[in-house]
Amino acid sequence: MFTATVLVVLYGKGYRFGFGKGGPNLAGTGLLVATSSPDGAQVFVNGHLTTATANTINLAPGTYDVKILKEGYLPWEKTLIIKNEVVTKADALLFPTAPKLENITNLGAQNPVLDPSHTKIAYTVASQSAVKNGIYIMDTTARPILTLQSSSSQIINDTLNSFSKASLQWSPDGSQLLTSIPGVSSATYLLRTNGFNQNPQDVTETMASVNADWNKQKADKEKSLTDALPKNLKQIVLSDFKIIDWSADETKILYIASQSAEIPIIITPRLIGTDSTPEARNIQKGQVYVYDIKEDRNYKIVDSLPNEENLDVYSPSPIIWFPDSKHLIYNHNKKIDIMEYDATNQTTVYAGPFVDSYVFPWSDGSRIVILTDLGNPNSAPNLYTVDLK
Repeated sequence: MFTATVLVVLYGKGYRFGFGKGGPNLAGTGLLVATSSPDGAQVFVNGHLTTATANTINLAPGTYDVKILKEGYLPWEKTLIIKNEVVTKADALLFPTAPKLENITNLGAQNPVLDPSHTKIAYTVASQSAVKNGIYIMDTTARPILTLQSSSSQIINDTLNSFSKASLQWSPDGSQLLTSIPGVSSATYLLRTNGFNQNPQDVTETMASVNADWNKQKADKEKSLTDALPKNLKQIVLSDFKIIDWSADETKILYIASQSAEIPIIITPRLIGTDSTPEARNIQKGQVYVYDIKEDRNYKIVDSLPNEENLDVYSPSPIIWFPDSKHLIYNHNKKIDIMEYDATNQTTVYAGPFVDSYVFPWSDGSRIVILTDLGNPNSAPNLYTVDLK
């Protein structure tokens, strides 16, 4: 009974019985867990069709090229290191080869801005009547019955002032919009984003107070996030990181290195079963990285970002987090890529016409939002979704 129990335990840890030159032997293996979204994809190991996703297979320790394929979807491929008695995951998010494009505005859209929670998009309409012109909010968490176009609601029109010409800035908590109108009718208003503003608040003369309050809110939130970090990691983040954004689950940091430095090992001993993609712990000033707090691993994403010194609400980063906190959206060279947070599997999901700075994730990750006139200069650009499922 004891021998049988031991054998069962060893089998569960990945050991397998075999016969070599010296006779019977017990060889250690590692486990590869292959999953995909959508499910039902083929799994190739070193070029050989080995299994399907939603399965676990035993492999001898070593380095393997793993490819996951499904008809109608772009391939996923990664080099994985299998270790004895360690579970390694191949988790593939697959994107369609021919994504569907759907318009979600039809009145024209200008200067869309994503809110801090990445769930709402504010934009202006200037091609209609004074009643239809103005500022609109699109809620990507809404569940419209018939069409995504009903996800938008107008919060102010042009009957009081030329709000359709305003620049827009979200409050840190996403409950308000600061709208600055240029020209002869120049003024700055503070608008609520949860309904129509019959009497917008004119803050032209109190802008300094609004900005001071918002900057304090931003600083307080950043401080609460960094204060939760281990002390030695917090010092590194404060001195060496120019944070672009935290992942939605707050376990990863997308950042630009503010100076060249070495990130020491924070978690010792090192965790087993973590991402085997090579790290970049010697960071170089100006380069873009992702630091994984839970696994204490750091990955280089790109060498630099254009105009990185001026990244703000009006000049957003071309790299932003995908809602699942495992992927990044990268807008560059007139195309849109999605990659894993360790910079592997960079996949072009859209390469048609779009207005450069305006690429946003849908809150559930099912699509991305772009601003485009579909290459027709005589047509006002509208917001479209690119289906990723």
